[in-house]
Amino acid sequence: MMQISESYNQKNSLFNTMNRFIGAVNNMDHTVMVPSLLRDVPLDEAPDLKEVRTAAGGVGGGAYFQQDADMYSSYILLKSIRNDIEWGVLQAEERRKEKAPAEVEALRPDGEDDDLETQFYFHLKGLHGVLSKLTRKANTLTTRYKEEIGCRH
Repeated sequence: MMQISESYNQKNSLFNTMNRFIGAVNNMDHTVMVPSLLRDVPLDEAPDLKEVRTAAGGVGGGAYFQQDADMYSSYILLKSIRNDIEWGVLQAEERRKEKAPAEVEALRPDGEDDDLETQFYFHLKGLHGVLSKLTRKANTLTTRYKEEIGCRH
């Protein structure tokens, strides 16, 4: 059986990027013992969490990292995205049935005539980038929580 080692090229694989994100969210989840302490804690002091204002769209609960959001809503969103990655998109779509038909249609691939290879690499690159940013956000939220409760490391 072939043994898989994490070489330089594999370090940036989608699989490893997803594992780093899931690990960061799991760490955040284990660290944040009282999530309600995150309520009303603004993201102003955590610019890394505010950086992405993109829809989680096809992966998360359709929520956004909003400029006026608190750390609690970011915590919930990160956990939701982790669950969607672990349990699959179909379950996530069931939770998003309240979306308008135009929004759902916008998430579907265009037509069969499009170049599937180009679409694949476009979405793979985008997913890798988004997961990397979300991983940093989970790590930042974990650090901020520790600071809020007075724990230094």
